[in-house]
Formats: sequence, C-alpha cells, structure tokens
Amino acid sequence: MVNYAADAAALKSLVPRGTELDDWNGVIQVSMVGFLFLRTRVMGLPVPWHMNFEEVNLRFYVRRRAPDGWRRGVVFVKEIVPRRLIATVARSFYDEPYAAMKMRHQIELSSGKIEYAWRWNDSWNSLSATVAGQATLPAENSEEAFITEHYWGYTARRDGSTSEYRVEHPRWKVCQAVNVLFDCDVAGLYGERFVDVLGAKPQSAFVAEGSAVTVGFGERI
Repeated sequence: MVNYAADAAALKSLVPRGTELDDWNGVIQVSMVGFLFLRTRVMGLPVPWHMNFEEVNLRFYVRRRAPDGWRRGVVFVKEIVPRRLIATVARSFYDEPYAAMKMRHQIELSSGKIEYAWRWNDSWNSLSATVAGQATLPAENSEEAFITEHYWGYTARRDGSTSEYRVEHPRWKVCQAVNVLFDCDVAGLYGERFVDVLGAKPQSAFVAEGSAVTVGFGERI
C-alpha cells in the first residue's frame, strides 16, 4: 500500500453522490495497492482457474453519515486483474471500474521484496517495495489504521446513483515498506489529474498481512 497526498479538487468529480472525502489529519490521500486474491469464491462457489490472482488498484477514501453513524469507505479509480471473466463479473455485480491486463507478481521471502506488474500498451508497469521490520497491529488513529480500516465500498453508478457494499475482515497487522518503486503510465491509465499526485514522493508505504475477506452485495443509497 503506497500512499500519496492529493488535492481534493482533483477528486471532487469522482466522489459518489451521498459521500464526502475522508481525510487523515487533514490530508486527502490516494493509494496504489497491490495484493493477491487466494481461494476466491463467488456466492460461496469456487470458479475453476479463477480462484488465485493478482489485483492492483488505485483508490481514495470517503465517508457517509448513515443512521448508525459515519461509515468510512473506499472508492476505486481503477482495478486491474489478469482475466477478462473476473473483470466482467466484478463490473456486473458491483459496477466497479475493473480492467483486465496481463499481470505477474513476485514475493521473495528471503529479501522481503514484493512486486506487482501489469502490461499496458505493450509495456510493463510495476509497483514494488521491500518489507522493513515486524508486522504489528496499527495504533488507533494512526495512518496505517486509516488506510486499512475502511470497511465499506462506494461506487458511482452509470445512472448517477451510488452503490454501497460492506467489506468485512479482521484488523490487519502491517509493517513498514522501503525502497518503493512505482513505474507506470499514469496519464494513460488513470488520467492527467493523477500525474502530479502519483509522480510525487509517497507520503507513506507499508505492507499488510491480509486475511479472509467477505464482500457483501451492493445496495443503492
């Protein structure tokens, strides 16, 4: 998870109706995130040859005031996966901005290096870092907690409405990451509004251990 400070004005048109930008200590953040889906099931059923795969996404953070209080969530700008069927199913169920591209990853336990790569316009783009230190639960109100503990997803649907879905998982242990490298055609993939944001020095970077995750179905709000 590589995190950058962003200008609220650049994200304004992407904020789903009924939500507002969420910040950590006054800073609006966007994150480049690479991770693995393992033993994936759709409605409880495994899909052969589509259970284990990479995803790289660009996301930012919002919140919505609901009857039970503030719900803190994530909005995805683009989610990259390696197979068309995965992208098609995700777009159908959640109306999320999924794209299918050739992908690969590398996790070296001995050196701590982690890399995710995706092929775009005949060139490899990549996100990599090296694990530093032991994984621990983040302190409350820390930046690590802010990034990892948004338990809702929000999507601006094509008809102008907003879809809200719940993401359930235990708190994740995290460790710091160093030697961050991000090599990407930002303008081509994400648009000019993100060129300066993702071209700047990251505000932070860390690695989360992950866990079992349950993603609920979306509801219009």
